[in-house]
Amino acid sequence: MATTGSIFACAFVILCTLFHAARPELILTVVNNCPFTVYPAIQPNAGHPVLENGGFPLQTLTHRSFRAPDQLWSGRIWGRTGCTHSNGKFQCATGDCNSRIECNGLGGAPPATLAQITLHHGQNDFSSYGVSLVDGFNLPMTVTPHEGKGVCPVVGCRADLLATCPDELKFRSPAGDVAGCKSGCKAFRTDELCCRNHYNSPQTCRASSFSEFFKHACPATFTYAHDSPSLMHECSSPRELKEDAEARLEQMKSMDPGMRKGGSKVFQLKVDGVAFRLIPEPSKSRMHSCYMHLRMPGSQPVDVCKSVTTRNYKL
Repeated sequence: MATTGSIFACAFVILCTLFHAARPELILTVVNNCPFTVYPAIQPNAGHPVLENGGFPLQTLTHRSFRAPDQLWSGRIWGRTGCTHSNGKFQCATGDCNSRIECNGLGGAPPATLAQITLHHGQNDFSSYGVSLVDGFNLPMTVTPHEGKGVCPVVGCRADLLATCPDELKFRSPAGDVAGCKSGCKAFRTDELCCRNHYNSPQTCRASSFSEFFKHACPATFTYAHDSPSLMHECSSPRELKEDAEARLEQMKSMDPGMRKGGSKVFQLKVDGVAFRLIPEPSKSRMHSCYMHLRMPGSQPVDVCKSVTTRNYKL
């Protein structure tokens, strides 16, 4: 996979002007613990500002921090996989945004696992969040808040759906390997599966056998347009909101010849009001995962990341 060192530092300056003393500073930190470069993408909902130009490259074992708006903001975040940049053309196997590194408000091409986040809403300064498979699946992903008040569950999907994806939903990379798992809507494009026209209401938009495949594996996720998981996410002033995703090496080798044997794919997002440090997290599969936190401003980051064998978390 080709890499690029492009860093769009100007966005940090623009976002700095959004902060006021009325609310505590909220920092978004995107961390790449993969053994290769990944391309996070951010799309705001209508009326909200684009953060970090909407996308950027992150080389292996690096992170990128930036301030979030101090007022209501909502949008989605996903990881682009199988990205190449050669002969002047950039594109990703999953999550691609019109062949751009900086998505600048554009959405990503499905299939892609999405983290949906709303910051600073309601009188209690709630942060709401969830993981959606409505647009299909390309990476296991969870969102975990820390030190918030109210309803602050861990939500997401840790299942390896690339390995169990039904044949009719498989999305293949140019090399022919399974790079994602399509939704029923994407695979068959019917009004009923896409909840369009007559089916665009809570009464007529129903679960299908395809959405049930995702729901069975990941019950805490949104799996069709009018789905409503039982968990509510109204977490007041979380100190940290972390998103992470991981994918098995064997399924990604063809998309990045430079991947090391025994490595794994991990993509993480954190929302942190103060600081961060590295903490390893276990997984019973042949994966490694590290959570990065920052210490207080002015201190040095601590790196305790290493390969580990650990347990999977049950949502």
